[in-house]
Amino acid sequence: MTAKDLFDRQLAAIADRDLEALLGQYHDDATVVRFDRVARGPAEIRDLFTAYLSAEPKVDEVVSVRTTDDVIFYNALMTIAGNRVTTYGTLVIRDGRIWRQTAAAVPVT
Repeated sequence: MTAKDLFDRQLAAIADRDLEALLGQYHDDATVVRFDRVARGPAEIRDLFTAYLSAEPKVDEVVSVRTTDDVIFYNALMTIAGNRVTTYGTLVIRDGRIWRQTAAAVPVT
């Protein structure tokens, strides 16, 4: 499995609003860092993505993505809770799963 494969599965899980598929992407020792909160470990990450998926996120366009063996850096246009945003993020992979993630969303003006 490549980093691109993992990214594609991430996009599919978001599109399908499939919480279990999304959670399956994350390492047991994962941390997700956003400006509004930090989620550590399975329980906190489940809470974060339950709230996220309830906002009905939709990836409108992947503007740019750069992958290495263990890092994915992306920029995408999304609609979240009816608001159009530009998102930026980094996924760091360990043992084939997301170990660290940063994510930021900026309103499109």
